[in-house]
Amino acid sequence: MSDLKYWVAFNLVPGVGRVRFQQLEKYFGSFEHAWRAGAADLKEAGLDARSVESVLQARPGISPEGEMEKLWRYGVRVFSWNDPSFPPRLKEIYDVPPLLYVRGDMSPADEWAIAIVGTRRATVYGREVTQRIVEDLCRSRVTIVSGLARGIDSVAHRAALEAGGRTVAVLASGLDLVYPAENVKLAQAIIDQGALVTEYPLGTKPKAENFPRRNRIMSGISLGVVVTEAGERSGALLTADLALEQNREVFAVPGSVLSPASRGTNRIIQEGAKLVRETGDILEELNLTMIPKQMEMREILPANETESQLVRLLTQEPIHIDEVCRQVRLPIATVSSTLAMMELKGMVRQVGGMNYTLPRP
Repeated sequence: MSDLKYWVAFNLVPGVGRVRFQQLEKYFGSFEHAWRAGAADLKEAGLDARSVESVLQARPGISPEGEMEKLWRYGVRVFSWNDPSFPPRLKEIYDVPPLLYVRGDMSPADEWAIAIVGTRRATVYGREVTQRIVEDLCRSRVTIVSGLARGIDSVAHRAALEAGGRTVAVLASGLDLVYPAENVKLAQAIIDQGALVTEYPLGTKPKAENFPRRNRIMSGISLGVVVTEAGERSGALLTADLALEQNREVFAVPGSVLSPASRGTNRIIQEGAKLVRETGDILEELNLTMIPKQMEMREILPANETESQLVRLLTQEPIHIDEVCRQVRLPIATVSSTLAMMELKGMVRQVGGMNYTLPRP
């Protein structure tokens, strides 16, 4: 993608975020044209005077080619929101990042991802319950997402690695600046068995304001968020709030009413988060009990025109197989066998009585 280096260049300009990227893309079509544009055209594209001045001041000091060379040296790949490799679930959120920087490998298997978050001051109970849940999720081929912070985040990543599972760490800094520094070795292990991701360019320090924004990516690439231990003011609760805004499921592990470290989790359960007694509660709620079979079937069975017709027809509202046959004008034997295979592939759900829906996003 020859235009990508100009995306990378604009991402280095202070004050140019999602809204400005959308304006530039809509007006210029090409970010190379936008990068070479004068003040008048930038204003015509919708940028305010402050943003135009920021672009004009920053541009002489930025080499698009040099930035791509720097990313290559650090082993970092970068994807714009138009790239097929950009996580599809992340595209659904309102505040989608224009770019995602990646060290390691994002995999199609990461479609089945769950974020595990919690306090930095984890207790023995919090560590134990996090490790057990993560191990069980990894056995079910679920990718573990967290933020590489001290406490619960680190426990979650390590447990996933030890279980031989995939894990993705979302950073609040550039990928050349691992924070906290004590997790440098953990970060390298994650690169070997998953990925480090961020929306921030190389050299970006982990400023306090970056962490809340980082959290929306953690929940955005996941099917749901599990808070295993959190005090009343834990930042993990912000991730849970963001997950709700993004229509993701929120789960919480209850703790002792006498433990300050569980006040946050107990409160969000009271407010409607789904209580987790065992990992099966998460898997069943998110329809993840058949992931290994779904992966196998996706590899074996290619999509065909009948599947395409059924996907176009089905919605989140249940529809009976007889009505499906009537609308697609195919024999019930064909529709029934195709729906059965699609269910194994995770493309549809049978919700009882031969009624089918698309899976929940």
